[in-house]
Amino acid sequence: MPLDPQAQVIIDLINASGFGDVTAMTPDGVREQMRGMTASDESASVDRVEDLTIPGPAGDIPARLYARDADAPLPMLVWYHGGGWVIGDLETHDGICRDLANTIGCVVVSVEYRLAPEHQFPAAVDDAFAALRWVADHAGELGGDPARLAVGGDSAGGHLAAVTAIAARDADVQLVFQLLVYPAVEYEFERPSMIENAEGYMLTRDAMQWFYGHYLNDPSEGDDWRVTPTRAESLAGLPPAFVVTAEFDPLRDQGVAYADALAMAGNTVTATTYDGMFHGFFSMGAMVDRAKVAVDDAAVLVRDAFAI
Repeated sequence: MPLDPQAQVIIDLINASGFGDVTAMTPDGVREQMRGMTASDESASVDRVEDLTIPGPAGDIPARLYARDADAPLPMLVWYHGGGWVIGDLETHDGICRDLANTIGCVVVSVEYRLAPEHQFPAAVDDAFAALRWVADHAGELGGDPARLAVGGDSAGGHLAAVTAIAARDADVQLVFQLLVYPAVEYEFERPSMIENAEGYMLTRDAMQWFYGHYLNDPSEGDDWRVTPTRAESLAGLPPAFVVTAEFDPLRDQGVAYADALAMAGNTVTATTYDGMFHGFFSMGAMVDRAKVAVDDAAVLVRDAFAI
């Protein structure tokens, strides 16, 4: 099907602004542009919003907690923002974290992991897991229930959530769910969706090569399971997953392939490709009705895993 009409309006604006051509810019320039386009919207009121500092392997990791007031400990979702491991921060994803905290009814802890090229692979992965372990160890202090802990993220953040779920299994950190929103889970540039959606839909094939060029120390690292998680020795024994993909997204096919790999390994997986949507739509509920549907779909599955 064609782009959803609401999505088409946004894509037209993005293409007219030149935002999609990150390859012609410096990382700092793209970061500034992204912040300008995703200014924090605090209209979605959350009872409790607190900035945190989490000890990390190379220094403090900024984080932000979102939660409603509750008399009992709430389930917890550790969220990793997208941005190709190069851009994005607590502010660019403030809106979606507010939506998830309210829609699911849980504590959301958003993690501002180190970015490339200043901090290349595996810095983001190391920070992501360190943050998860810290949240698990300090859940009670945060008003959370350590027995109901999940990870999630979008794009590069979806990749970090997927990899962290594997690392958590191996370290005996118990998770009940993983929410993977159009995750970048495969170092590849040749799947059909990567070719068909190479340009014109915000995220481009060239942009993915630009992101990886900044993130990886060497292309050979693309074979590392912490970059391409299907390279892990085993995908068995992982928490249930919801894998969100978008029809007009270069990453669509690798997300679907990862969902299939999880299912083949015996895990419970729900995978939905949202027709007419593009990479980045999930956080655009104020402008795209299908985004609200996707967030609601995610909330139902996460709430079920949390037994809410």
